Amino acid sequence: MSKPKPRVFLDSNVIFSGLYSPDGAPGVILEHFVKRNLRVVVSQQVLEEVIRTIKEKLPDAIPALRRLLINTPPEVVVDPKLPDIERWTKKLHLGDAAILAAAIASQPDYFITGDRHFLDNQEIAENAGLKIVTPAQFLKTWTKGDDVDERG
Repeated sequence: MSKPKPRVFLDSNVIFSGLYSPDGAPGVILEHFVKRNLRVVVSQQVLEEVIRTIKEKLPDAIPALRRLLINTPPEVVVDPKLPDIERWTKKLHLGDAAILAAAIASQPDYFITGDRHFLDNQEIAENAGLKIVTPAQFLKTWTKGDDVDERG
């Protein structure tokens, strides 16, 4: 029996980190995506952030990003509407609120991020109904093959 392919929403920092350091947990996640072991979803905003950050901070990775997007394009969901974003602006900056709203709308199995704004506030995960995990937490949970809550 083959392992189910989780559908994961990746934050821009995970994609950037994976391109920057292919051997770290974010790089391993991207490798699994390229091998089609998991399904990746991002929002238009995440994609734009990744492209902008790569151009500014890691221009040597532009060809790798281009190959990734052409050969294994992620599912791209539309950016959320303002009312969906505003719900989260009391707890998060506008940009982070938009990312969270997009993650919620895409209904992933996991929202994978390195952003402490999402990870350190248990209330956000509970109210959003998302499993918000770091790349390392996701790999640990996923490779075990079960759905254990690793936030504790």
